[in-house]
Amino acid sequence: MPASGAVTRSTLRQQIADALRDEVLAGRLQPGEEFTVKQIAEQYGVSATPVREALVDLCAQGLLDSDQHRGFRVHQYSIDDYRGMVEARMLVVDGIFRRHAPSTTPPPPAPEPEPGLGVALVSVRRRGEAAARAARAGDLDILIGYDIRYWRELGRLVSANDYIADFLHRLRVQAWVFSVPYLRSERDLLGWLWSGHVDLVDAITRGDAGAAVEVVRAYNTHSLEWADRLEARAPR
Repeated sequence: MPASGAVTRSTLRQQIADALRDEVLAGRLQPGEEFTVKQIAEQYGVSATPVREALVDLCAQGLLDSDQHRGFRVHQYSIDDYRGMVEARMLVVDGIFRRHAPSTTPPPPAPEPEPGLGVALVSVRRRGEAAARAARAGDLDILIGYDIRYWRELGRLVSANDYIADFLHRLRVQAWVFSVPYLRSERDLLGWLWSGHVDLVDAITRGDAGAAVEVVRAYNTHSLEWADRLEARAPR
């Protein structure tokens, strides 16, 4: 009986953390916005313990800041923070694809695909198609959900390393937390929403690491150009 209670609390803790993360990603909780454990517990109709645990988890993920006297607040990332996120994922993802790139000329025969990999990539491609459609339609709410799941699944498949995949997932969520407030006020939204998801997964499916690197580099260049534009518009 105690074990069942522990599982229930752990599940509730995760549900609250997921719900609050979604609130931040949707822009309903703004950067710098403050709240207490009591407020969140009352909002969700639960006890303080799983709420406090969920908030601590979100602090560890870099989404919230804890203040001993005021409670918690949504972390406010700077443009330089965002550039750092993009540069970090550039280094990691470029390294992953370079590891798979052929080092001899002419290229060696393609290795036999791992069992189940093709099926998994079909699933990732479907998420990528949905994300790309949302990006082209300017539907930010739909895009965020599909984009995060797309990159998480792809990261696990390509890196074959849970530590790397988890690191990249955390960067992805943090980058969206930074981006959402700006994108919601962006007049040229469609011009800044990346929609190359399908191109990337197709390159990986073909085993073309070079093409995958080029897609990812173009995406990162696009992200850094957007950061430069934000900085140019920032009040001096």
